[in-house]
Amino acid sequence: MIKIALILALAVAVFGYGHEHHDYHSHPSYKFEYGVKDPHTGDHKSQWEHRDGDVVKGAYTLDEADGTKRVVEYSSDKHNGFQAHVKRVGHADYPAVYGHHEAGHSYGHGHASSYAKLNQHH
Repeated sequence: MIKIALILALAVAVFGYGHEHHDYHSHPSYKFEYGVKDPHTGDHKSQWEHRDGDVVKGAYTLDEADGTKRVVEYSSDKHNGFQAHVKRVGHADYPAVYGHHEAGHSYGHGHASSYAKLNQHH
């Protein structure tokens, strides 16, 4: 519930609310950041991004399942295009035995899905 409220608040702050008139020749500028640290699920991630005109800079981090942390720093402008630098911090920790088979069932291989949706009103 908190994640949905945060995403909605961010969308309203960045894109506005309702059907407002947009000046497409204006100088776009925004800053945002967010973070999640859920001890129950182990979901730890954060992101920040700044835009000033055609220059965008940002970074995000997330804890990987193997115990490492992924750090992505990115930038984009009209001269260099989009560039991302990905780092892996820490040492991967793998279990000695992966998965467990019992009575025809396979455990240890889960299923996950994700989605992203962005509605922009003009």
